[in-house]
Amino acid sequence: MSDSAPLLQIKNLHVVAGDAEILKGVDLTVNHGEIHALMGPNGSGKSTLAAALMGHPLYEITEGTILYKGEDITEATPTRRGEKGMFLAFQHPEEIPGVSVIQFLRQALSNRTGTDLTVMELRLKVTDAMKELGMESSFADRYLNEGFSGGERKRNEVLQMAVLQPELAIMDETDSGLDIDALRTVADGVNKLTGPDRGFLIITHYQRLLDYITPDVVHIFMDGKILESGGPDLAKKLEEEGYDSFRTALTQT
Repeated sequence: MSDSAPLLQIKNLHVVAGDAEILKGVDLTVNHGEIHALMGPNGSGKSTLAAALMGHPLYEITEGTILYKGEDITEATPTRRGEKGMFLAFQHPEEIPGVSVIQFLRQALSNRTGTDLTVMELRLKVTDAMKELGMESSFADRYLNEGFSGGERKRNEVLQMAVLQPELAIMDETDSGLDIDALRTVADGVNKLTGPDRGFLIITHYQRLLDYITPDVVHIFMDGKILESGGPDLAKKLEEEGYDSFRTALTQT
């Protein structure tokens, strides 16, 4: 494992679910301090990539490797990946009745760092993070995602990132279903968490999230692979031309 190695390096990744091959040779490198946007239509395999990166057992890697800070984690458990500093913000965060946000964060932080904070220490840490994100303090004592609006669930994911301080944050369609105010709140939270030691892989359908978060690299993802990569202008091209132009290129390859 090398300090000079990329934060994330995916090499020729092939993934199947059941009898279907979903990822068909993905190559992707995210360096420290970079924000990458992965854009593609429904059914292209974007969420499968996110799940495979975090070691979801329903997705089998049949070929290729995943390197995290130079270490091969292709066979690592989801728990191990989380302990090492990887984080997945879910498209549809689950409710956990009876477990408060602050209780969940205490256990997650203990698993992440190996340090058990007192309830008071954690509450101070969470309160500071919520203030920074413009969230009400009462949020911490609500049951995790129970009765939360879509925007609240996504803001809670950003709060988890702020407290856990992952080195690699994978955001699976975090903008899905958000109104413009919630979208801005989530984007503002992400922007406050960016830094030279942290990388983001933001998975999205639309360019609108990228009006508020400026990626270093944009990837167009279709049919289980990356078709084209470029700067922020690539997202604008997609907004203007849609996915049809990329579909045409795909059929000609």
